[in-house]
Amino acid sequence: MQTLTIDFICSLDGYGAAEGWPGLWGMGGPEYFEWLATAPDGDYPILMGATTYRLMSAFAAGGEEGVGVLDPIPKYVFSATLPEPLEWANSTLVREDAVEFVRALKEESDRPLRTLGSVSLCRSLLSAGLVDRYRVVLFPVITGATGQDRIFDGYPDVRLDLVASRTFDGRLQLLEYVPTVLDGPPGR
Repeated sequence: MQTLTIDFICSLDGYGAAEGWPGLWGMGGPEYFEWLATAPDGDYPILMGATTYRLMSAFAAGGEEGVGVLDPIPKYVFSATLPEPLEWANSTLVREDAVEFVRALKEESDRPLRTLGSVSLCRSLLSAGLVDRYRVVLFPVITGATGQDRIFDGYPDVRLDLVASRTFDGRLQLLEYVPTVLDGPPGR
């Protein structure tokens, strides 16, 4: 069975985006972009929902820095609303239940899997016990007034055991964990 890694970028206060801010809060740097381009899992198939697909495919079509590396990678897009065919190269539209599809894909895939954004998809996969790694890159901004897409709202309680960390460009923090979904707070 293959592994599944959830990947998020977020502000320190847990937002995935902020109104009026540029992509990556204007803080993407050469070390981070190099890591994105050369990470060992950089060519693993990507799972994403419709909202993330719309955003990222627009970035790819517009030549946004760092996004072009995703063009050749297989992408599974979960949506009941996106029209076929998907325009971004190597994208497959999946209309069936995401949890069941990913459970089967983990069994059948010849490569590990990862997500890109997709807050509700990731929440469902984590709740279903399908996530093996949880990786977040923290950007050193607080976007309380303009923040959008709160990442962790509605999540179950999860214990995270740190297995890797790294700093990019002297400011971005990558934290990688093994998640354990809990029934509630420990010791109740």
